[in-house]
Amino acid sequence: MSTVARIKRTQIAQLMEKGKRLDGRELTAYREIKIEMGIIEKAEGSARILLGDTEVLVGVKIEVGSPFPDTPNEGVLTVNAELVPLASPTFEPGPPNENAIELARVVDRGIRESKAINLEKLCLEPGKKVLVVFIDVYVLNHDGNLIDASAMAALAALLNTKMFKYEIEEEEIKKKPGYDPLPMQNYPIAITFAKINGKLAIDPWLEEEQVMEARLTLTTEKDGKICAIQKGGTGYFTVKQIVELAQTAREKASEIRKLLVKE
Repeated sequence: MSTVARIKRTQIAQLMEKGKRLDGRELTAYREIKIEMGIIEKAEGSARILLGDTEVLVGVKIEVGSPFPDTPNEGVLTVNAELVPLASPTFEPGPPNENAIELARVVDRGIRESKAINLEKLCLEPGKKVLVVFIDVYVLNHDGNLIDASAMAALAALLNTKMFKYEIEEEEIKKKPGYDPLPMQNYPIAITFAKINGKLAIDPWLEEEQVMEARLTLTTEKDGKICAIQKGGTGYFTVKQIVELAQTAREKASEIRKLLVKE
């Protein structure tokens, strides 16, 4: 760790001992969240999330494809993430690196494990034709906590998604006028914590991520059930800490879900 990083870590740790952070937040406070939906005209669904200065754009496309052999009656979900080079000096052009792959997998797991989309309703012809939902995540500005911002943006984009109406004539899929909303049935929210010198802080921004020992993301369903967990970093969390973080995650997820889901 460089001298600058050690000084910054000491400064962050000293503030955390007092329950404060460099950006003025309390340890359990999120940065401001701004949500825009339907901003990509040619996509079936889209959303942009601003989490503080972290900015993520998600587009959803729907195409006809083949089901997986083990789930012949279900549609297909696929998530990709791109760390746009302009978003950070540390992002480079080229194929997805391990950070982009992890980001896509965590977003995918939350949607998939919570059964957020009723994939059976995306089946056109069992074993032959289904709808494939492509979720593309683009990080436009990186100021920390890409997982939560990307998961929020993905959920918002899915809630904004319209799928075409269709009919089957002589084994041909024919589109009809009009659209239906995507059959959503759950609303997973990812909540991420950073551990710095033994202290735990929610929604770490970039300077905190640069000095944290460990990261823990808990994704909860609409009923509060945890459907996915992802740990990063070389540090550890005790069982007691994880239990406490799970309760905080449920509470924060409930607050964020109300911003996205209008029921």
